[in-house]
Amino acid sequence: MTRQMVIGIEVHAELNTKSKIFCGCSTVFGGDTNTKVCPVCSGQPGVLPKLNEAVVERAVKLGLVLGCTINQSCKFDRKNYFYPDLPKAYQISQLYFPICTNGKLEIDAGKKTIGIREIHIEEDAGKLIHAQGGKTFIDYNRAGVPLLEIVTNPDFESANEVTTFIEKLREIMLYLEISDCKMQEGSLRADINLSIRDIDGELGTRTETKNLNSLRAITHAIEYEKERQLDIIKSKGKIVQQTRRWDEEKNESFPMRSKENAQDYRYFPEPDLQTLVISNEWLNEIKQSIPELASEKRERYVREYGLPANSAEIICASKNLTKLFEDIAQKSGEPIETANLITGELMRFINETDTQIDTFVIDSDKPGFLINSVVQGVINRSVYKEVLWQVFANNADPQKYIEEKGLKVVSDDNAIIDAVKKTIAENTEAANNFKAGKEKVFEFLMGQVMKNLKGKGNPAVVKDMLLKTLKENYV
Repeated sequence: MTRQMVIGIEVHAELNTKSKIFCGCSTVFGGDTNTKVCPVCSGQPGVLPKLNEAVVERAVKLGLVLGCTINQSCKFDRKNYFYPDLPKAYQISQLYFPICTNGKLEIDAGKKTIGIREIHIEEDAGKLIHAQGGKTFIDYNRAGVPLLEIVTNPDFESANEVTTFIEKLREIMLYLEISDCKMQEGSLRADINLSIRDIDGELGTRTETKNLNSLRAITHAIEYEKERQLDIIKSKGKIVQQTRRWDEEKNESFPMRSKENAQDYRYFPEPDLQTLVISNEWLNEIKQSIPELASEKRERYVREYGLPANSAEIICASKNLTKLFEDIAQKSGEPIETANLITGELMRFINETDTQIDTFVIDSDKPGFLINSVVQGVINRSVYKEVLWQVFANNADPQKYIEEKGLKVVSDDNAIIDAVKKTIAENTEAANNFKAGKEKVFEFLMGQVMKNLKGKGNPAVVKDMLLKTLKENYV
Protein backbone atom coordinates (compact mmCIF):
# COMPACT_ATOMS: atom_id res chain seq x y z
CA MET A 1 0.00 0.00 0.00
CA THR A 2 1.34 3.45 -0.94
CA ARG A 3 1.71 5.80 1.99
CA GLN A 4 2.18 9.54 2.12
CA MET A 5 4.05 11.78 4.58
CA VAL A 6 2.11 14.84 5.73
CA ILE A 7 3.85 17.74 7.46
CA GLY A 8 2.77 20.97 9.06
CA ILE A 9 5.24 23.29 10.73
CA GLU A 10 5.38 26.02 13.34
CA VAL A 11 8.13 28.58 12.82
CA HIS A 12 9.19 30.69 15.79
CA ALA A 13 10.89 33.96 14.80
CA GLU A 14 12.38 36.24 17.42
CA LEU A 15 11.72 39.86 16.53
CA ASN A 16 14.53 42.41 16.44
CA THR A 17 12.94 44.99 18.71
CA LYS A 18 15.33 46.77 21.07
CA SER A 19 13.31 45.81 24.14
CA LYS A 20 11.25 42.80 25.19
CA ILE A 21 7.58 42.35 24.44
CA PHE A 22 6.15 43.43 27.80
CA CYS A 23 9.03 45.30 29.50
CA GLY A 24 12.04 47.50 28.77
CA CYS A 25 14.77 44.85 29.11
CA SER A 26 17.27 44.56 26.26
CA THR A 27 16.86 41.83 23.63
CA VAL A 28 20.51 41.88 22.49
CA PHE A 29 21.84 38.35 22.08
CA GLY A 30 24.63 37.18 24.40
CA GLY A 31 26.09 38.77 27.51
CA ASP A 32 26.28 37.50 31.05
CA THR A 33 23.50 35.17 32.15
CA ASN A 34 20.48 36.63 33.93
CA THR A 35 21.53 40.26 33.45
CA LYS A 36 18.67 41.27 31.12
CA VAL A 37 15.87 40.46 33.50
CA CYS A 38 13.43 42.62 35.47
CA PRO A 39 10.40 41.98 37.73
CA VAL A 40 8.06 41.87 34.68
CA CYS A 41 9.86 39.25 32.56
CA SER A 42 10.83 37.23 35.62
CA GLY A 43 7.19 37.03 36.74
CA GLN A 44 7.39 38.78 40.09
CA PRO A 45 4.10 39.34 41.97
CA GLY A 46 2.27 42.62 41.48
CA VAL A 47 3.79 43.62 38.11
CA LEU A 48 1.88 44.40 34.92
CA PRO A 49 2.92 43.82 31.30
CA LYS A 50 2.90 46.67 28.78
CA LEU A 51 2.71 45.67 25.11
CA ASN A 52 5.57 46.81 22.87
CA GLU A 53 4.04 48.64 19.88
CA ALA A 54 6.95 47.68 17.60
CA VAL A 55 6.02 44.00 18.04
CA VAL A 56 2.55 44.60 16.64
CA GLU A 57 3.91 46.58 13.70
CA ARG A 58 6.28 43.75 12.74
CA ALA A 59 3.55 41.13 13.02
CA VAL A 60 1.23 43.13 10.76
CA LYS A 61 3.99 43.67 8.17
CA LEU A 62 4.62 39.96 7.85
CA GLY A 63 0.92 39.19 7.77
CA LEU A 64 0.31 41.66 4.96
CA VAL A 65 3.15 40.27 2.83
CA LEU A 66 1.86 36.72 3.36
CA GLY A 67 -1.64 37.71 2.29
CA CYS A 68 -3.18 37.21 5.73
CA THR A 69 -6.34 38.71 7.10
CA ILE A 70 -5.24 41.26 9.70
CA ASN A 71 -7.54 40.98 12.70
CA GLN A 72 -7.75 44.60 13.79
CA SER A 73 -9.24 43.56 17.11
CA CYS A 74 -7.34 40.74 18.77
CA LYS A 75 -6.55 39.49 22.25
CA PHE A 76 -3.92 37.73 24.32
CA ASP A 77 -4.26 34.51 26.28
CA ARG A 78 -2.39 32.73 29.03
CA LYS A 79 -0.90 29.37 28.17
CA ASN A 80 -0.31 27.63 31.46
CA TYR A 81 2.33 25.02 32.06
CA PHE A 82 4.93 24.46 34.71
CA TYR A 83 8.36 24.31 33.16
CA PRO A 84 11.60 25.73 34.54
CA ASP A 85 12.31 28.05 31.58
CA LEU A 86 9.05 29.96 32.22
CA PRO A 87 9.47 31.89 35.48
CA LYS A 88 5.78 32.89 35.55
CA ALA A 89 4.58 29.30 34.98
CA TYR A 90 2.57 30.63 32.03
CA GLN A 91 3.28 32.15 28.64
CA ILE A 92 1.38 35.08 27.17
CA SER A 93 0.31 34.06 23.67
CA GLN A 94 -2.70 34.21 21.31
CA LEU A 95 -4.96 31.19 20.89
CA TYR A 96 -8.50 32.39 20.33
CA PHE A 97 -7.90 35.68 18.47
CA PRO A 98 -4.50 35.70 16.70
CA ILE A 99 -3.38 38.85 14.93
CA CYS A 100 -3.08 37.28 11.44
CA THR A 101 -5.02 34.42 9.83
CA ASN A 102 -5.50 32.64 6.50
CA GLY A 103 -2.34 33.51 4.59
CA LYS A 104 -0.22 31.68 2.03
CA LEU A 105 3.28 31.44 0.62
CA GLU A 106 4.15 30.04 -2.79
CA ILE A 107 7.19 27.79 -3.18
CA ASP A 108 8.82 25.85 -6.02
CA ALA A 109 8.54 28.75 -8.49
CA GLY A 110 4.85 29.16 -7.73
CA LYS A 111 4.02 25.51 -8.44
CA LYS A 112 2.87 24.87 -4.87
CA THR A 113 1.11 27.02 -2.30
CA ILE A 114 1.54 26.48 1.43
CA GLY A 115 -1.40 27.67 3.50
CA ILE A 116 -0.65 29.68 6.62
CA ARG A 117 -3.27 29.06 9.26
CA GLU A 118 -2.22 31.91 11.50
CA ILE A 119 0.52 34.15 12.82
CA HIS A 120 0.34 34.94 16.48
CA ILE A 121 2.37 36.99 18.93
CA GLU A 122 3.88 35.47 22.04
CA GLU A 123 6.81 35.78 24.42
CA ASP A 124 9.85 33.54 24.38
CA ALA A 125 10.92 31.38 27.31
CA GLY A 126 14.31 31.25 29.00
CA LYS A 127 17.15 28.94 28.07
CA LEU A 128 18.10 25.74 29.87
CA ILE A 129 21.83 25.04 30.11
CA HIS A 130 22.59 21.39 30.80
CA ALA A 131 25.91 20.87 32.58
CA GLN A 132 27.94 17.87 33.58
CA GLY A 133 26.87 15.91 36.59
CA GLY A 134 23.20 16.06 35.73
CA LYS A 135 22.85 19.74 36.70
CA THR A 136 20.72 22.18 34.73
CA PHE A 137 21.03 25.96 34.94
CA ILE A 138 18.59 28.55 33.63
CA ASP A 139 19.34 31.81 31.82
CA TYR A 140 16.29 34.09 31.79
CA ASN A 141 17.80 36.70 29.46
CA ARG A 142 15.67 35.34 26.61
CA ALA A 143 12.46 35.20 28.65
CA GLY A 144 10.08 37.82 27.30
CA VAL A 145 11.83 38.34 23.97
CA PRO A 146 9.03 38.87 21.40
CA LEU A 147 8.18 35.99 19.07
CA LEU A 148 6.03 35.50 16.04
CA GLU A 149 4.77 31.96 15.58
CA ILE A 150 3.90 31.18 11.97
CA VAL A 151 1.65 28.11 11.84
CA THR A 152 1.11 26.39 8.49
CA ASN A 153 -1.50 23.97 7.28
CA PRO A 154 -0.34 20.35 6.82
CA ASP A 155 0.56 21.02 3.19
CA PHE A 156 4.14 19.72 3.01
CA GLU A 157 5.02 16.34 1.56
CA SER A 158 8.83 16.39 1.75
CA ALA A 159 11.75 17.78 3.72
CA ASN A 160 12.80 19.79 0.66
CA GLU A 161 9.44 21.60 0.59
CA VAL A 162 9.83 22.47 4.28
CA THR A 163 13.36 23.87 3.92
CA THR A 164 12.37 25.78 0.77
CA PHE A 165 9.47 27.34 2.65
CA ILE A 166 11.68 28.32 5.60
CA GLU A 167 14.33 29.81 3.31
CA LYS A 168 11.70 31.91 1.52
CA LEU A 169 10.06 32.96 4.79
CA ARG A 170 13.49 33.90 6.16
CA GLU A 171 14.21 35.98 3.06
CA ILE A 172 10.94 37.88 3.50
CA MET A 173 11.59 38.60 7.18
CA LEU A 174 15.12 39.81 6.46
CA TYR A 175 13.88 42.18 3.75
CA LEU A 176 11.15 43.44 6.09
CA GLU A 177 13.89 43.89 8.74
CA ILE A 178 11.71 42.39 11.46
CA SER A 179 14.09 39.61 12.58
CA ASP A 180 17.77 38.76 12.15
CA CYS A 181 16.70 35.12 11.51
CA LYS A 182 19.96 33.72 12.90
CA MET A 183 19.15 30.06 13.37
CA GLN A 184 22.49 29.45 15.09
CA GLU A 185 21.50 31.94 17.81
CA GLY A 186 18.02 30.50 18.21
CA SER A 187 16.19 33.48 16.71
CA LEU A 188 14.59 31.24 14.08
CA ARG A 189 13.41 27.79 15.11
CA ALA A 190 10.91 25.29 13.76
CA ASP A 191 8.68 22.57 15.19
CA ILE A 192 7.82 19.76 12.78
CA ASN A 193 4.42 18.05 12.99
CA LEU A 194 4.55 14.84 10.96
CA SER A 195 2.21 11.95 10.27
CA ILE A 196 1.84 9.13 7.75
CA ARG A 197 -1.36 8.29 5.92
CA ASP A 198 -2.59 6.16 3.07
CA ILE A 199 -2.79 8.12 -0.18
CA ASP A 200 -5.90 10.32 0.01
CA GLY A 201 -6.79 8.74 3.35
CA GLU A 202 -7.37 10.37 6.71
CA LEU A 203 -4.49 12.05 8.51
CA GLY A 204 -2.50 9.73 10.74
CA THR A 205 -1.45 10.28 14.34
CA ARG A 206 1.14 13.06 14.38
CA THR A 207 4.24 13.68 16.39
CA GLU A 208 5.95 17.00 16.98
CA THR A 209 9.73 17.39 16.89
CA LYS A 210 10.63 20.56 18.77
CA ASN A 211 13.09 23.43 18.44
CA LEU A 212 15.01 22.56 15.28
CA ASN A 213 17.46 25.38 14.58
CA SER A 214 19.12 24.51 11.27
CA LEU A 215 17.97 23.41 7.84
CA ARG A 216 20.22 20.38 8.16
CA ALA A 217 18.60 19.37 11.45
CA ILE A 218 15.12 19.89 9.97
CA THR A 219 15.93 17.67 6.98
CA HIS A 220 17.44 14.90 9.10
CA ALA A 221 14.65 15.05 11.70
CA ILE A 222 11.95 14.72 9.04
CA GLU A 223 13.65 11.78 7.34
CA TYR A 224 14.25 10.08 10.69
CA GLU A 225 10.66 10.51 11.88
CA LYS A 226 9.24 9.35 8.56
CA GLU A 227 11.23 6.10 8.71
CA ARG A 228 10.45 5.62 12.41
CA GLN A 229 6.70 5.90 11.82
CA LEU A 230 6.81 3.70 8.71
CA ASP A 231 8.65 0.99 10.66
CA ILE A 232 5.98 1.10 13.39
CA ILE A 233 3.16 0.90 10.83
CA LYS A 234 4.80 -2.01 8.99
CA SER A 235 5.18 -3.93 12.25
CA LYS A 236 1.46 -3.36 13.04
CA GLY A 237 2.33 -1.06 15.94
CA LYS A 238 0.60 2.12 17.03
CA ILE A 239 1.92 5.66 16.56
CA VAL A 240 1.78 7.57 19.85
CA GLN A 241 0.97 11.28 19.75
CA GLN A 242 3.96 12.86 21.48
CA THR A 243 6.50 15.66 21.52
CA ARG A 244 10.03 14.61 20.60
CA ARG A 245 13.49 16.12 21.01
CA TRP A 246 16.08 15.98 18.24
CA ASP A 247 19.64 15.00 19.15
CA GLU A 248 21.94 16.41 16.46
CA GLU A 249 24.98 14.39 17.57
CA LYS A 250 23.17 11.05 17.60
CA ASN A 251 21.08 11.97 14.55
CA GLU A 252 17.90 10.65 16.14
CA SER A 253 14.98 11.90 18.21
CA PHE A 254 13.71 10.94 21.65
CA PRO A 255 10.28 11.31 23.27
CA MET A 256 9.94 14.24 25.69
CA ARG A 257 6.29 14.01 26.72
CA SER A 258 2.86 13.07 25.46
CA LYS A 259 1.67 15.63 22.90
CA GLU A 260 -0.60 18.10 24.62
CA ASN A 261 -3.80 19.54 23.23
CA ALA A 262 -5.08 23.05 23.83
CA GLN A 263 -7.10 22.01 26.89
CA ASP A 264 -3.94 20.68 28.55
CA TYR A 265 -2.56 24.22 28.70
CA ARG A 266 -5.70 25.60 30.37
CA TYR A 267 -5.82 28.65 28.12
CA PHE A 268 -7.80 31.62 29.34
CA PRO A 269 -7.88 35.34 28.36
CA GLU A 270 -4.90 37.32 29.66
CA PRO A 271 -6.45 39.54 32.37
CA ASP A 272 -3.61 42.08 32.48
CA LEU A 273 -3.76 43.13 28.81
CA GLN A 274 -6.58 44.95 27.05
CA THR A 275 -7.93 44.03 23.63
CA LEU A 276 -5.44 45.11 20.95
CA VAL A 277 -7.13 47.44 18.45
CA ILE A 278 -5.39 48.33 15.17
CA SER A 279 -6.92 51.43 13.58
CA ASN A 280 -7.37 51.80 9.83
CA GLU A 281 -4.93 54.71 9.87
CA TRP A 282 -2.21 52.67 11.58
CA LEU A 283 -2.83 49.71 9.29
CA ASN A 284 -2.40 51.95 6.23
CA GLU A 285 0.81 53.44 7.66
CA ILE A 286 2.24 49.95 8.08
CA LYS A 287 1.22 49.02 4.52
CA GLN A 288 3.04 52.08 3.17
CA SER A 289 6.22 51.19 5.10
CA ILE A 290 6.64 47.76 3.48
CA PRO A 291 9.81 47.86 1.36
CA GLU A 292 10.50 46.27 -2.02
CA LEU A 293 10.95 42.54 -1.42
CA ALA A 294 13.53 40.18 -2.91
CA SER A 295 11.14 38.70 -5.48
CA GLU A 296 10.23 42.19 -6.69
CA LYS A 297 13.86 43.27 -6.87
CA ARG A 298 14.84 40.20 -8.89
CA GLU A 299 12.17 40.94 -11.47
CA ARG A 300 13.09 44.63 -11.63
CA TYR A 301 16.82 43.99 -12.02
CA VAL A 302 16.17 41.74 -15.00
CA ARG A 303 13.60 44.10 -16.51
CA GLU A 304 15.25 47.48 -15.92
CA TYR A 305 18.97 46.67 -15.91
CA GLY A 306 19.04 43.66 -18.22
CA LEU A 307 20.75 41.47 -15.63
CA PRO A 308 20.84 37.72 -16.24
CA ALA A 309 18.35 35.95 -13.96
CA ASN A 310 21.09 34.03 -12.13
CA SER A 311 22.98 37.27 -11.35
CA ALA A 312 19.80 38.85 -9.98
CA GLU A 313 19.24 35.72 -7.88
CA ILE A 314 22.73 35.91 -6.33
CA ILE A 315 22.51 39.64 -5.59
CA CYS A 316 19.02 39.45 -4.07
CA ALA A 317 20.01 36.61 -1.74
CA SER A 318 21.21 39.33 0.63
CA LYS A 319 19.54 42.68 1.19
CA ASN A 320 22.96 44.15 1.86
CA LEU A 321 24.17 43.03 -1.58
CA THR A 322 21.19 44.72 -3.24
CA LYS A 323 22.14 47.99 -1.54
CA LEU A 324 25.75 47.62 -2.70
CA PHE A 325 24.58 46.82 -6.23
CA GLU A 326 22.21 49.78 -6.46
CA ASP A 327 24.72 52.25 -4.97
CA ILE A 328 27.63 51.15 -7.18
CA ALA A 329 25.46 50.95 -10.31
CA GLN A 330 24.27 54.49 -9.67
CA LYS A 331 27.82 55.78 -9.17
CA SER A 332 29.24 54.03 -12.23
CA GLY A 333 26.26 54.06 -14.57
CA GLU A 334 27.22 50.48 -15.46
CA PRO A 335 24.70 47.99 -13.95
CA ILE A 336 25.97 44.94 -15.87
CA GLU A 337 29.59 45.60 -14.84
CA THR A 338 28.40 46.19 -11.27
CA ALA A 339 26.53 42.89 -11.23
CA ASN A 340 29.62 41.10 -12.55
CA LEU A 341 31.72 42.76 -9.83
CA ILE A 342 29.38 41.56 -7.07
CA THR A 343 28.78 38.04 -8.37
CA GLY A 344 32.45 37.63 -9.30
CA GLU A 345 35.20 39.41 -7.39
CA LEU A 346 33.16 40.41 -4.34
CA MET A 347 31.75 36.92 -3.81
CA ARG A 348 35.23 35.46 -4.24
CA PHE A 349 36.57 37.88 -1.63
CA ILE A 350 33.73 37.07 0.78
CA ASN A 351 34.23 33.32 0.40
CA GLU A 352 38.03 33.38 0.66
CA THR A 353 38.17 35.74 3.66
CA ASP A 354 35.14 34.37 5.54
CA THR A 355 33.58 37.84 5.53
CA GLN A 356 29.97 38.21 6.71
CA ILE A 357 27.97 39.06 3.62
CA ASP A 358 25.18 40.84 5.49
CA THR A 359 27.51 43.25 7.30
CA PHE A 360 30.06 43.98 4.56
CA VAL A 361 30.34 47.74 3.99
CA ILE A 362 32.25 49.68 1.33
CA ASP A 363 32.31 53.21 -0.07
CA SER A 364 30.46 52.77 -3.39
CA ASP A 365 32.52 55.57 -4.98
CA LYS A 366 35.61 53.33 -5.00
CA PRO A 367 34.31 50.32 -6.98
CA GLY A 368 32.35 52.80 -9.11
CA PHE A 369 35.61 54.56 -10.01
CA LEU A 370 37.27 51.24 -10.87
CA ILE A 371 34.40 50.13 -13.10
CA ASN A 372 34.62 53.39 -15.06
CA SER A 373 38.41 53.06 -15.26
CA VAL A 374 38.31 49.59 -16.81
CA VAL A 375 35.39 50.39 -19.14
CA GLN A 376 37.22 53.50 -20.41
CA GLY A 377 40.46 51.56 -20.89
CA VAL A 378 42.42 53.43 -18.22
CA ILE A 379 43.32 50.09 -16.57
CA ASN A 380 43.08 46.52 -17.80
CA ARG A 381 41.09 43.66 -16.28
CA SER A 382 43.96 42.14 -14.30
CA VAL A 383 44.75 45.49 -12.68
CA TYR A 384 41.04 46.03 -12.08
CA LYS A 385 40.82 42.77 -10.10
CA GLU A 386 44.03 43.52 -8.18
CA VAL A 387 42.86 46.97 -7.08
CA LEU A 388 39.35 45.72 -6.24
CA TRP A 389 40.86 43.26 -3.79
CA GLN A 390 42.84 46.08 -2.15
CA VAL A 391 39.65 48.13 -1.88
CA PHE A 392 37.71 45.22 -0.33
CA ALA A 393 40.47 44.14 2.04
CA ASN A 394 42.14 47.42 3.01
CA ASN A 395 39.70 50.14 1.98
CA ALA A 396 42.42 51.42 -0.38
CA ASP A 397 41.99 54.60 -2.40
CA PRO A 398 41.88 53.10 -5.94
CA GLN A 399 42.99 56.24 -7.78
CA LYS A 400 45.97 56.74 -5.48
CA TYR A 401 46.86 53.04 -5.58
CA ILE A 402 46.84 52.95 -9.39
CA GLU A 403 49.00 56.08 -9.67
CA GLU A 404 51.54 55.03 -7.01
CA LYS A 405 51.94 51.55 -8.53
CA GLY A 406 52.00 52.86 -12.10
CA LEU A 407 49.17 50.56 -13.16
CA LYS A 408 47.54 52.63 -15.89
CA VAL A 409 47.29 51.01 -19.30
CA VAL A 410 50.14 51.84 -21.68
CA SER A 411 48.55 53.24 -24.83
CA ASP A 412 51.61 55.13 -26.08
CA ASP A 413 52.31 53.90 -29.64
CA ASN A 414 56.09 54.18 -29.36
CA ALA A 415 56.25 52.13 -26.14
CA ILE A 416 54.03 49.43 -27.63
CA ILE A 417 56.00 49.33 -30.92
CA ASP A 418 59.22 48.90 -28.93
CA ALA A 419 57.67 46.02 -26.94
CA VAL A 420 56.40 44.38 -30.15
CA LYS A 421 59.82 44.64 -31.79
CA LYS A 422 61.50 43.19 -28.71
CA THR A 423 59.04 40.32 -28.53
CA ILE A 424 59.45 39.34 -32.18
CA ALA A 425 63.22 39.56 -31.90
CA GLU A 426 63.14 37.23 -28.87
CA ASN A 427 60.67 34.80 -30.50
CA THR A 428 61.63 34.66 -34.19
CA GLU A 429 60.57 31.02 -34.51
CA ALA A 430 57.06 31.80 -33.29
CA ALA A 431 56.91 34.86 -35.57
CA ASN A 432 57.97 32.75 -38.57
CA ASN A 433 55.38 30.10 -37.65
CA PHE A 434 52.68 32.77 -37.66
CA LYS A 435 53.85 33.98 -41.07
CA ALA A 436 53.70 30.35 -42.24
CA GLY A 437 50.00 30.21 -41.37
CA LYS A 438 50.09 28.85 -37.82
CA GLU A 439 47.79 31.51 -36.39
CA LYS A 440 47.51 29.88 -32.94
CA VAL A 441 50.95 31.23 -31.99
CA PHE A 442 49.52 34.75 -32.13
CA GLU A 443 48.08 34.42 -28.62
CA PHE A 444 51.51 33.38 -27.36
CA LEU A 445 53.12 36.43 -28.95
CA MET A 446 50.39 38.66 -27.52
CA GLY A 447 51.15 37.32 -24.06
CA GLN A 448 54.87 38.00 -24.51
CA VAL A 449 54.23 41.60 -25.60
CA MET A 450 52.00 42.14 -22.55
CA LYS A 451 54.72 40.60 -20.38
CA ASN A 452 57.28 43.06 -21.79
CA LEU A 453 54.81 45.84 -21.02
CA LYS A 454 54.48 44.44 -17.47
CA GLY A 455 50.81 43.70 -18.04
CA LYS A 456 49.92 47.33 -18.58
CA GLY A 457 49.50 47.41 -22.34
CA ASN A 458 46.17 48.30 -23.87
CA PRO A 459 45.13 44.89 -25.29
CA ALA A 460 43.32 46.34 -28.29
CA VAL A 461 46.24 48.57 -29.28
CA VAL A 462 48.78 45.80 -28.65
CA LYS A 463 46.81 43.40 -30.85
CA ASP A 464 46.61 45.88 -33.71
CA MET A 465 50.30 46.79 -33.50
CA LEU A 466 51.48 43.18 -33.29
CA LEU A 467 49.27 42.02 -36.15
CA LYS A 468 50.36 44.93 -38.36
CA THR A 469 54.04 44.32 -37.61
CA LEU A 470 53.83 40.60 -38.32
CA LYS A 471 52.02 41.13 -41.58
CA GLU A 472 54.57 43.71 -42.68
CA ASN A 473 57.30 41.19 -41.87
CA TYR A 474 58.93 43.85 -39.72
CA VAL A 475 61.61 42.44 -37.40
